[in-house]
Amino acid sequence: MSHHPSKSSDKPQLKPQLKSQSKRLMDQVREVLRYHHYAIRAEEVYVKWILSFIRFNERKHPQDMGKAEIEAFLSHLVVNRNCAVSTQNQALNAIVFLYKRVPNIPVAEDLEPVRSKKPLRLPVVMSQNEVNQVLSHMSGVTGLMARLMYGGGLRLMEVVRLRVQDFDFENGLIMVRDGKGGKDRATLLAKSLHEPLKLQLEKAKKLFDEDLASGHANVWLPNALAKKYPKAGKTWNWQYVFPSSRLSQDPRSNVVRRHHMDESNMQKAVAKTGFTKRITTHTFRHSFATHLVEGGADLRAVQEMLGHASITTTEIYTHLDRDYLRSNIIQFHPRA
Repeated sequence: MSHHPSKSSDKPQLKPQLKSQSKRLMDQVREVLRYHHYAIRAEEVYVKWILSFIRFNERKHPQDMGKAEIEAFLSHLVVNRNCAVSTQNQALNAIVFLYKRVPNIPVAEDLEPVRSKKPLRLPVVMSQNEVNQVLSHMSGVTGLMARLMYGGGLRLMEVVRLRVQDFDFENGLIMVRDGKGGKDRATLLAKSLHEPLKLQLEKAKKLFDEDLASGHANVWLPNALAKKYPKAGKTWNWQYVFPSSRLSQDPRSNVVRRHHMDESNMQKAVAKTGFTKRITTHTFRHSFATHLVEGGADLRAVQEMLGHASITTTEIYTHLDRDYLRSNIIQFHPRA
């Protein structure tokens, strides 16, 4: 996940000759992203937005652009591409990273692009009965992953990145490491999932033993752990609980090893359930939170389990509480 340390990069500034040095610029962007331990998906997103910004402004070098060009690009995303607030903010974060971390050019603090007016939509939530219906159509690895997401409020990438050491069966907890915003947190592990999880761990262990025998027992380690503990990636505790069925080459280091399974498998499995509501993998997380609130759980505890930075984000689930909705319907419509 992305981190935002306060220290800027000491990389040398580039000359404003983009056509001849564009490759060098983007190589430098990637190098600085990796230096600050950004995840590979965050790297891909930032590179995409930076390239879009440069192309929109007729391939000018960032050193030749400033507030006007940044505002024009961000406004274009809303006016011409109808992007949501979150998308516009993502593009802004990438551009600010470019200016502050790579060429190290001051960027205007008072940017005023046209802001998206797309209304905030309440998330889709399933009732407990509907959750059971969906889960009844899911089995195997993806079925177990779906149950973990609903039982602990995990995001899709959090569940596919789970490692052997992240489960505390004794206390019924899942440790989510380096979640959104680079934070760690603990959430619930349902007792009903203990046995299915142990069976999955046995399957993962067989793959690990095969990799040991073939000399490919290795796994990607976050941040600087690979340097600090060079042998940790070859130990059982660090292996993924849901490993890929095939070895693959790391796009950054070119090392051949076993990564976690592709998250698209989970997305396809949810789509195949044929449920009438428009649900996604994230619907399990929304449903988890809403059902906790409906059950009277403390909102701060729900915030901690979801890993929300602000309680305001968690409060949206009070508006999805059916008892809350019914009481307000009765309040405004006494004859109902």
